[in-house]
Amino acid sequence: MQVQAIVQSEITQEEVKTSVPTKFKDESSKPQYKWELIWRNIILYIIMHLTALYGLILVFVSAKVLTTVWTWFMLVVGLQGITSGVHRLWTHRSYKAKLPLRILLCIFQTIALQNHIYDWVTDHRVHHKYVDTDADPHNSKRGFFFCHMGWLFVKKHKDVIEKTKTIDLRDIEADPVVMFQKKYYHLVLAPLIGFLFPAWVPWYFWNENFVTSFFVATMFRYALTTNCTFLVNSVAHMYGTRPYDKNIRPTDNVPVTVITGGEGWHNYHHTFPWDYKTGELGNYTTNTSTALIDFMAKIGWAYDLKTVSEDMIMKRVNRTGDGTRKFDNHQVVDDHDHHHEGDNLWGWGDEDMKDEDLSYVKITHRKAE
Repeated sequence: MQVQAIVQSEITQEEVKTSVPTKFKDESSKPQYKWELIWRNIILYIIMHLTALYGLILVFVSAKVLTTVWTWFMLVVGLQGITSGVHRLWTHRSYKAKLPLRILLCIFQTIALQNHIYDWVTDHRVHHKYVDTDADPHNSKRGFFFCHMGWLFVKKHKDVIEKTKTIDLRDIEADPVVMFQKKYYHLVLAPLIGFLFPAWVPWYFWNENFVTSFFVATMFRYALTTNCTFLVNSVAHMYGTRPYDKNIRPTDNVPVTVITGGEGWHNYHHTFPWDYKTGELGNYTTNTSTALIDFMAKIGWAYDLKTVSEDMIMKRVNRTGDGTRKFDNHQVVDDHDHHHEGDNLWGWGDEDMKDEDLSYVKITHRKAE
């Protein structure tokens, strides 16, 4: 019943009202290849959402308050495993983590049930490198449903398969935490940590009915985590503002940011994918993932946090932004943009990252390996 794992392994304010620019609307959303449906994945996702609906009903008719609170807590934990863990740490290498934090984030990511870290990183690096092209696993040009979850229901485009072979994954393969999880994910870790553990706690500690506990704390929470994450691929590629680069589809979208703990500043993120904050941070209200990473840096578990200088942001905004980003002291430092248009990067360590970009990156909490 490992729906997300089976699915992915099978196929080896103003922000809201601003819509997709005309130049993007003119692009055909029709696939340039024959879609081959994967019926097992479709059926599993139907089952997941039907059981989640039943779980939602149980929240109101029979689940104990503590069970609902626990479900919310598991939702937050799973999202942190995705945002702070597999996304910002392992995919983009925007900061480094000591072994205890890597183990903790690996457990959190397993709770989220979105396949093991290795495959998640692979798909997401390809997405950034070839965003919204045929080589993008969830190309938003193919429509809202496709980039939200439909990409899991069809076999991958040949370009995705070919370009995946070009992505450097040596850093992931060298991490024993990642490779341990990959080896035992489907048969041991996901069933025990992702499915059984969230349901067992309410049943054992406050005598919740196990059926209620399973459908609420496991299935409802699982579907909610999955759809919250997928909003970044769909809503944040279609609706919102483009303060940093109006020439790409990803947007900054505040509601998605709040729901996902800071992942909705997506125009910023695709412009500067190595920034551990994934956005310009005023406070932690809409970026709880950054708050967690900053806390871990204070206790010494996270280090080498990478972010972008104000000069680099200003250059980019002045050159390619849509005009929605305003500076308190608006001043163009110079006319040369140190972020090279057309060079899509998957994050820190991408071989196409220019020396000029590297010179504008700020690294805090430096520590020796």
